[in-house]
Amino acid sequence: MSGNLHHAGRDKDAVVADLHYLEVGCADVERSAQFYERALGFTFSKQGDAWIGRGPDRRLVLLPGAGRKLVSSGFAVTREALEHLRERIRKSGWAASNGPTRFFSDSVIVRDPDGNCYAFGIPEAEQRIVTAHPQARMQHVVSSSPNPAAIVQFLVDVVGFSVTDIVLDDQRDMRVTFLRCNNEHHNVAVFKAAESRFDHHSYELSSWNDIRDWADHMAREHIQLQWGPGRHGPGHNLFMFVHDPDGNWIELSADLEIIGEGRPVGEWPHEHRTLNEWGLGRLRS
Repeated sequence: MSGNLHHAGRDKDAVVADLHYLEVGCADVERSAQFYERALGFTFSKQGDAWIGRGPDRRLVLLPGAGRKLVSSGFAVTREALEHLRERIRKSGWAASNGPTRFFSDSVIVRDPDGNCYAFGIPEAEQRIVTAHPQARMQHVVSSSPNPAAIVQFLVDVVGFSVTDIVLDDQRDMRVTFLRCNNEHHNVAVFKAAESRFDHHSYELSSWNDIRDWADHMAREHIQLQWGPGRHGPGHNLFMFVHDPDGNWIELSADLEIIGEGRPVGEWPHEHRTLNEWGLGRLRS
């Protein structure tokens, strides 16, 4: 886990974790692997039907099946945090399983009300990977749900995430909720939509210059930017997005807000400027 991640003024019972890996369903696994190699510098190896991708501070498993499906999200925790989380989940009465995963030597695994899978575990030792690309740490994952309030309640009450910001429409219905499990603005977000689906995964860069360098890299690879560069309201981060072959959004982000002591939950209007302070927003919720 990154050394700077901590409770940041949250309840001392809150989970402290960081996003370690994702497992994603793909219509054409080999095509997707080739894309992620070009776009983000992953190196893939095959294990059965799965393509296992690794890069510096990022791990991605591509699985055959329906495209645009988030199979599992893996969050790294310490041994102490894992045992504490197991006890928390046990007391909640929520169903859970235990054991190793592809990247964890031990973990607790739960599913939210929409069936999305979350693993919290102890990362296995691995060699440090060095590439010529700028930093791009896997940082957050976002899904959509017709009942986002139930997902948020699960993440807060069962697992121990904290709400950072909420986007509300004119009727004050929840459209987006940003949640964190460390001192970064969000590690998970939930959008309101007509169906439960995978929305995007994000990679945190070190600076605005890295946005430029990654944009130049995408241009060299003939990968078109789909949105941005821009700046989000919630999180105040710089961003740009591309699509993978299945149409999943991939975000490259920089300068995401770090949450300090006493920071209250923010409320934002559901409008274009909330999504992009610099220009047109993409209202996907």
